[in-house]
Amino acid sequence: MENRNVYPLVKTTTLTKKYKEYQAVNEVSMTINKGDIYGFIGKNGAGKTTFIRLLTRLIEKSSGNLSFSDNVVTMGAVIEGPVCYPYLSARENLKYYALQRNIKDKKRIDEVLTFVGLADVDPKKKFKDYSLGMRQRLGIGLAILEKPEFLILDEPINGLDPQGIVEIREIINRLNQEYGTTILISSHILSELSLVANRYGIIHEGKLMKELTKDDLEAECGHFITLKSSDQIKTYDLLQKSGYTVEKDQNLLIIREGKESMELISKVLYQNDIYLLEFSYKEENLEEYYLNLIEGGM
Repeated sequence: MENRNVYPLVKTTTLTKKYKEYQAVNEVSMTINKGDIYGFIGKNGAGKTTFIRLLTRLIEKSSGNLSFSDNVVTMGAVIEGPVCYPYLSARENLKYYALQRNIKDKKRIDEVLTFVGLADVDPKKKFKDYSLGMRQRLGIGLAILEKPEFLILDEPINGLDPQGIVEIREIINRLNQEYGTTILISSHILSELSLVANRYGIIHEGKLMKELTKDDLEAECGHFITLKSSDQIKTYDLLQKSGYTVEKDQNLLIIREGKESMELISKVLYQNDIYLLEFSYKEENLEEYYLNLIEGGM
């Protein structure tokens, strides 16, 4: 993919959606840059789908601002599963939507079918008989018919088997890398988001808790050493006196240091006749970071 200038493609400022006294989206200020694969994280009921409905203008905001770059021509979206006609095939569904949207390029349907991996499906097979993975791929196909610059996918891998997840991941990466499509992905499967997203927004109880890049995440994720020794009390005192930050966690000691400190720690203990029984290094992943963030009430 060619280098592109980074600029805000979508920007919200204190965007709010209120239902009587309940604020489903509470003053969310978010920036999605051109070329992002933006991972939108939050548990069920956190406000993800309501926010997406505000972006797509399916519902009206209560207050705040939503703006798009002048370069945004079209937007595609798959929200809460694809909306297709059950007794039509993939090609027939695409033809119908192309007619509705006045898309006259007849080659576009073949291009989309090939791109989402449905070109070789039995043309007589109806949408109602598709697997969940096939349905999701057709939903993406419908959303990209007009070659949108901005694509929204709400829980695109929810319920898929491992093969289906890989297929959707490959489609997402190709859209971004080959066509420069900016993508917002809402998901609670954080291990998968971490494989595709370059930026993240974490929402909890309607509030955007944090926005960060993949590099920011790697820098902020905790990393620590855990150990169990032949003399935990002596080890704790010794490491503290040596300048390490040490915490007690049941029968283990936790040292907030990087992997490079393991050799020095083991040397200090050996010189003081203390023997290691357990010794390991751990890095916090996206899921752990998210849980610590919302539980910490930041």
